[in-house]
Amino acid sequence: MAKRAAGFLIFRRLRERIEYLMLQASYGQHHWSPPKGHVDPGEDDYATALRETTEEAGYAETDLTVYRKQSCTLEYKVKGHDKVVVYWLAELRNPSQEAKLSDEHQDMKWLDCDEAIKIAGYEDFAKMVRQFDAKIKANEL
Repeated sequence: MAKRAAGFLIFRRLRERIEYLMLQASYGQHHWSPPKGHVDPGEDDYATALRETTEEAGYAETDLTVYRKQSCTLEYKVKGHDKVVVYWLAELRNPSQEAKLSDEHQDMKWLDCDEAIKIAGYEDFAKMVRQFDAKIKANEL
C-alpha cells in the first residue's frame, strides 16, 4: 500500500509577481518541496495538509486562502516504495508574513514558477506548478 501525504502549494502575490513557498529538508538529500507530510491514522488529507503547514511553515488556516477545488495528486516512488501526495493550492493572505520553519527544514525560499520547478527537480511537480500558475495568472481560481 502506498504511503499517503498531503500539503499545500502556497503562493503569494507581490505586485505583478507570483511566488511559491519552497522548504529545504534538513535530512537526507536536503530536497526542496512545499509544506507536506504523512497522513496520520484517522486523519483526512485536508486535515493533514493544514497540520503539516502549521508545523513546518508556521501558517495557520486563517493565514491562507485555500482553493479547495484546486488540487493535484502526485504519485511516485521513494526508496522503492509507492507514495501518493495530494496538494491544494493556497494563497498567503499577507504576502509579507514570514514563515516559521520547524527543525524538519533548514531553509526556505519564495520562488517564481520556473525557479520553484528547477529547485524541486521533478517533472510531475513541474506540471502541477505550471497548471496552478496558469490558473492564478488567468484569474481562474
